[in-house]
Amino acid sequence: MDFKNKVAVITGAAGTLCSEITLDLAKKGVKVVMVDLAAEKLQGLAEKIEAFGGEYMIETGDVTSLESMTKVADNVFAKWGPCDFLINGAGGNQLNALTTITEFDPIELSNEKPEGMRGFFDLDMPTYERVLKINTIGTVVCCQAFGKQMALADGGAIINFASMNAYCPLTRVPAYAMSKAAIENYTKWLGNYFAPANIRVNAIAPGFFVNERSINYLGTVETGLTARGEQVINHTPMKRFGVASDLLGCVEWLLSDDKAGFVTGITIPVDGGFLTKSGV
Repeated sequence: MDFKNKVAVITGAAGTLCSEITLDLAKKGVKVVMVDLAAEKLQGLAEKIEAFGGEYMIETGDVTSLESMTKVADNVFAKWGPCDFLINGAGGNQLNALTTITEFDPIELSNEKPEGMRGFFDLDMPTYERVLKINTIGTVVCCQAFGKQMALADGGAIINFASMNAYCPLTRVPAYAMSKAAIENYTKWLGNYFAPANIRVNAIAPGFFVNERSINYLGTVETGLTARGEQVINHTPMKRFGVASDLLGCVEWLLSDDKAGFVTGITIPVDGGFLTKSGV
């Protein structure tokens, strides 16, 4: 697939998954625009790209702000012309939007509630809203800012990030589950809307992947699993967690008009078979 001199904007480029995607695209000759909240997060990635002579831009900004992302889009256009690929990788979760229990327990409403217990009624609403905003509005805003360039250029490809929560809500993460289910639906909607502009819109739903945060609450197969980690592995036929490189083939395929030119509006699970196994 000839991606040379294509322009790709990757939000959340400093993250575990998107940094690997960014490097892979740069190695393929794509001019990569790395977007994150802080430029210092991207310096290490920039050095790796420089080492093999890749082309990159570092842009900082808030993906939930149309003004901020429009400024980034204008900078990209001024240097390299219109964006060809948009990968909406910015997102995440926050501790106070997670419950510590998996189902209602009457003790969460009593005066005897244990310290540190966080049930549904204890969730912090401003934090909950921030999770929804970064995962949903952050995607919509970037599709507006960079989709406009694509529409004017008569073509492009967008990849959004959903999750296993798009298919079935995982316990303890109501805000994240809600937002990622929304991304799956939004991807369908935008795929339909952008079709006359020759812009394909698809999503990837990663299963359980290894990063610093996941190691803390899931453990690893090699060094030992937490109870929650064991539950995940027992529901994963391939008996391992994903690593960032597991996404690269899917990303490459979805971006290619030659290979996936008739594909839009879908969400592809990359999950080691997690969705195939109910555990019953």
